[in-house]
Amino acid sequence: MDGRTVILNELAQGIHPLTQGVGWFEGLADTEQFEVLRDLAGFCIQTRATSEDGSESIRRVGIRPTHTPAVLVTRGRLTEQLAKIINLPHGERVKAFRLLVALLGVADDRRRLRFCADGCGHAWHHLRTGAGNETATP
Repeated sequence: MDGRTVILNELAQGIHPLTQGVGWFEGLADTEQFEVLRDLAGFCIQTRATSEDGSESIRRVGIRPTHTPAVLVTRGRLTEQLAKIINLPHGERVKAFRLLVALLGVADDRRRLRFCADGCGHAWHHLRTGAGNETATP
């Protein structure tokens, strides 16, 4: 895994506080911020996140359900909504980042319980143990 992937997974798993991740995200150039949002959206699709996960994600990060990213994530057809979220204006990026990190966490928690409870070979599920991975600091 590359460093950015490690950081995003550590944030989603609560290994590092989201506030630390937001500081890291805000320090990135505009193009890098877009790439991070795009990567997060892809990870959410890989973990089979659903629109139903949106409500829990909104609750976890404490954004208002009326904020644009929150409205979109709960609207259905998640793949289409994620494309809209990553293309929101610059002023919405931090809210989108926080929400997508939480969405990844919610979906991955469910997937881990369902498919990986007895162990797995997913490197991102072994970040806490450091098995074969260097942890990254956002």
